[in-house]
Amino acid sequence: MAMIASWVRVDEEHVLKGLQEATEKLDTSEGELVLDFASVRRIDPSAVGAMESFASAAEGKSVKVVLRSVNVDVYKVLKLVKLARRFSFVS
Repeated sequence: MAMIASWVRVDEEHVLKGLQEATEKLDTSEGELVLDFASVRRIDPSAVGAMESFASAAEGKSVKVVLRSVNVDVYKVLKLVKLARRFSFVS
């Protein structure tokens, strides 16, 4: 049976809102959720905290989270706070 991934576009000015929307989609996602970070150039500490909470919620529901088009600077922040290993990345 084919799996269809859920998709959420995250806007730089509304990262927290995008993560909240993604958290709501965890219940209906069947195995994979893709977050499109193409327009996000940087994240602030509150967004990092929200990403950590989101990653925990996704792991609790056994949903694989894929971050798409992540900027190098955002990736470095996720790597520094040890969140990068909790996500998969695609360009």
